[in-house]
Amino acid sequence: MPALSALLLLAATAAQPAIELSVDLREAPRRRFHATLSIPVASGPATLVYPKWIPGEHGPTGPLADLAGLRISAGGAPLHWVRDSEDLFAFRVVVPPGVTRLEVSLDALEPAAGTGGFSNGASETPRLALLSWNHVLLYPKGADPRALPVHASVTLPEAWSFGTALPVGKQEGARVQFAPVSLETLVDSPVLAGRHLTTTALGTAEGPPHRLVVAADTPEAAAVPPEFKARLDRLVAESGQLFGARHYRGYTFLLTLSDFVASFGLEHHESSDDRMGERGFLDPPNRPLVGGLLSHEFVHSWNGKHRRPAGLATRDFQEPMRGDLLWVYEGLTTYLGQVLAARSGLYGDGGFREELAIAAGEMTSHAGRAWRPLGDTATAAQVLYGARADGTAWRRSVDYYPEGALLWLEVDVLIRQRSKGTRSLDDFARAFFGGAGGPPSVRTYQLDDLLAALGAVAPNDWRAFFAARVDRVRTAPPLAGLEAGGWTMDVAAEPGPLAKAMAAASGTTNFDGSIGLSLSKENLVLDVVPGSPADRAGVPAGAKLLGVNGRAHSKERLDDALAASARGVPVELLVLDADIFLTARLDYQGGPRYPALKRDPARPDLLGAIAAPRVPATPPAATMP
Repeated sequence: MPALSALLLLAATAAQPAIELSVDLREAPRRRFHATLSIPVASGPATLVYPKWIPGEHGPTGPLADLAGLRISAGGAPLHWVRDSEDLFAFRVVVPPGVTRLEVSLDALEPAAGTGGFSNGASETPRLALLSWNHVLLYPKGADPRALPVHASVTLPEAWSFGTALPVGKQEGARVQFAPVSLETLVDSPVLAGRHLTTTALGTAEGPPHRLVVAADTPEAAAVPPEFKARLDRLVAESGQLFGARHYRGYTFLLTLSDFVASFGLEHHESSDDRMGERGFLDPPNRPLVGGLLSHEFVHSWNGKHRRPAGLATRDFQEPMRGDLLWVYEGLTTYLGQVLAARSGLYGDGGFREELAIAAGEMTSHAGRAWRPLGDTATAAQVLYGARADGTAWRRSVDYYPEGALLWLEVDVLIRQRSKGTRSLDDFARAFFGGAGGPPSVRTYQLDDLLAALGAVAPNDWRAFFAARVDRVRTAPPLAGLEAGGWTMDVAAEPGPLAKAMAAASGTTNFDGSIGLSLSKENLVLDVVPGSPADRAGVPAGAKLLGVNGRAHSKERLDDALAASARGVPVELLVLDADIFLTARLDYQGGPRYPALKRDPARPDLLGAIAAPRVPATPPAATMP
């Protein structure tokens, strides 16, 4: 998809009749959206389609099963529609002579807490809602989303306010009319609404405005801590220093803090959809997790939205995506997001190193790397995102996120070494993702473009470098960047603060580095590492851990048993698999083992240099309209 200027896009959309879309959110607390559409058509056979491939979700994740109450009419008269038997996302209808518009009404049945994934996961509580426009949308098959204008509006529940990157036309009471935008921009611009919603301006008066919009189930949870706001100011400044240009008119961080919505992050060009538990701000140990998530999705405005692999820049929401370059789209974003979180202070002291240690430990436990190369986890992303937890270590998951961070750290360190410290991945980021700033635009790339840009920064056989690490099986994770950066893998007797916060937020505990299993908050065995003590003892994934060394299980007792194992005390687990009790005696004497990094004084500390701030703290923020 070639880059189109803002003027060309405006001209293209102005030449097309617009879709009129009105969404009633007043029943959002009951997890139901009502939508009415007026869609321009020509008389004769017509096909309307429901968005299938959702940008940023890398798969055919449109929640078609939750589309209900569909009615199509013309001039007030109902029309008979038929679903396509091969493409279930398509609805065929015959438009009567002389009719130029179809009226459509539909409901989106939003999932309850604990169900679904990504934007199809739980998105509402009685006090907040996140509207993803693709949930309430049909559009003519074959239409170009970049050139099809939409006049959209929402009606909010009483006393609710909202935040979005969409420009507002006017607001009359609870009804908000947005300015006309293309269908592509609409789907790329979710709306966060709620009873307890705060808006905080970020950055400075220079350049495009930035803001943080937070919705939570209580006003206390939605309050932004002053020191966190100051670090987000730094994030805005550090991103400008890294990329050298901004490809948006303004950027809005949309943050939902609730225990009853799906936890994830989803990128958009001028905003993000970030969600975490209610105590994301209330408990200080959680704030680095929130900061890391915001930083990651922010980087996607450059890497993923502006510069995009050609296979992910499809012509509409029905064309399948190709994810073979997700190790760049997501892997490089993971790394740069961690770098910016470190430079802006969002991680706190040592968070950058701990993130890399966690990734290295996780990728070491993924024995599936013995048969599946990293690149295949990208190509098969649409399958792996929905895979069960059990079997992850042998199957592998979307490893291009954590392993991608280690891979791109190695690239960064290699550039620094070859240039004797005069160049770094920062130079590549500015050249490849920067350029001329301005309104949102898309510039696609192929692998050859990436390799050429890297070669211009630091001559090297980058094709062979990535082929060895991405395309071919490697039984060991890529730790060369850590080692050349002045650090080596080590183990600690307890998890670091970031790992503890992750465990508390997810409700899981991870013993991959010791006995080789992970547990859910219900004490179910989520997965077992192949070849680990738990695996050799026959502990099955899906079983419930009931006892440790003859006593009822608790995390503290399992921790004590691991500590005692270093003194030669056996570790014995009692598990319930279906309705069968199993006793597993583990051959393990290693004590508690959690991934950590150890400084290598024989090498310069390049990780410290990478994480060092590039700009000072920013002055007070400007006001964003």
